[in-house]
Amino acid sequence: MEEIKNKKRVLITGASSGIGAAFARFLAEKGWYVILTARREERLAALSREIQEQGGHADFLAGDISRADFREDLMQTVQAQGNLDVLVNNAGFGWYGYFSRMQWEDARNMLAVNMEAMAHLTRLVLPHMLARKAGHIINISSVAGGLPNQGIAMYSASKAFVDAFTTSLYRELHGSGVTASAMRLGPVKTEFYDQARQMENGGSVPAEQFGIPVERVNRALWRLLRHPRRFVYVPGWLSLTRWVEPLFGALIDPLGPLLLRKDQQRKI
Repeated sequence: MEEIKNKKRVLITGASSGIGAAFARFLAEKGWYVILTARREERLAALSREIQEQGGHADFLAGDISRADFREDLMQTVQAQGNLDVLVNNAGFGWYGYFSRMQWEDARNMLAVNMEAMAHLTRLVLPHMLARKAGHIINISSVAGGLPNQGIAMYSASKAFVDAFTTSLYRELHGSGVTASAMRLGPVKTEFYDQARQMENGGSVPAEQFGIPVERVNRALWRLLRHPRRFVYVPGWLSLTRWVEPLFGALIDPLGPLLLRKDQQRKI
């Protein structure tokens, strides 16, 4: 019991698959106590069991993170069990296609998961971290936040919110002992794209073919935990994308939509 008490504790949202599940396995191997949350209870239970069988320590709380009452219950339960050293706001999903064809329920849910849940959980954990003068909030963002393009109107907007929110928070927290960071990811080979394809009126995201292994994201997470900073691009060369919109936006305006049109015509 004393061994568990001395472990660093991390809460990972969207931990039933993809990047969240990879983070959980990775940090458990590093000796962290991982707390998992997502909607799919059977997957969380299986992952928690897998981690424990490998000698790690894990727990889970299943629920719909788009609901404010679940978020409040989740954080109350986690905090009652001990201090939380790191919060990883990973939960999120994408959709590709014309915004005019996107079901509003999907758009509303994207706002609730990608933006509202991240901000609310951060607000719930911050007072505890500030009181201890220690803690790290890591928000999973995307290069799409600074590179708005056809087909990802809602997703780009949600990740732009993550970037702006994290930057402001990082500056507010300066000198407090608490840090906020954004991981601006490029395409990663996970179930993310399969889920996007399965949504009503959604399509295949062209960037999927350029996806990197999730292990590279794990390594970037570890570096960020050891050397906190405001943001990190993964892979690193994607830092160049911050110049694409100001330098080439006028060219993308007429040419970019051709890619979406071509994709949508294939589906008809």
